[in-house]
Amino acid sequence: MLEALTGGGLAASAGLNAYIPLLTMGVLARWTDAVDLPAGWQWLSNGWVLLILAVLLAVEVVADKVPVVDHVNDVVQTVIRPTAGGLAFGAGSSSETVTVSDPGAFFGSHQWVPVAAGVLIALCVHGLKAASRPVVNATTAGVGAPVASTVEDVTSVLLSLLAILLPVLVLLALVALVLFAMWVIRRRRRRGRARVASKGVGI
Repeated sequence: MLEALTGGGLAASAGLNAYIPLLTMGVLARWTDAVDLPAGWQWLSNGWVLLILAVLLAVEVVADKVPVVDHVNDVVQTVIRPTAGGLAFGAGSSSETVTVSDPGAFFGSHQWVPVAAGVLIALCVHGLKAASRPVVNATTAGVGAPVASTVEDVTSVLLSLLAILLPVLVLLALVALVLFAMWVIRRRRRRGRARVASKGVGI
């Protein structure tokens, strides 16, 4: 069960920022004993891979904080974030961590299952993020974009660390994301009704 929570937390983190969970796992595996990557995933701790992920993260962090550019970035990331989520879930659920001592016991020989699950989780979280950003930009005239992006980045870091160090708490984080999704949906519906009403008044 902890393997699934670890993978799910990392995949959700990738839905917010594709590079943070991969970079977190790679850094912890390279310089600490918190993560022991299996043979097929040890490339994540390679120095060049970490450097590339750090550069991509820097670009993502800047682009996601500029109104309009953040929307273009979300469109581009529609493919990247789910892919990263699949990689993060696959690597995280297969790794031995401080809380998971026998990762192979949960998924067995079905190695494609965690990757597919990670893609779906990251895609859902990415969809929520992409849907909420126009609401934030519209209600704050774009001023809220950097704030929202910073909150998302911090959440992604915390989710990654919780998934590895305290996976049980990932459940609380996922519940919070669901509640946030419900809030976004309600706000979008209100904006849609208000837009329709204003058009009716104009007529």
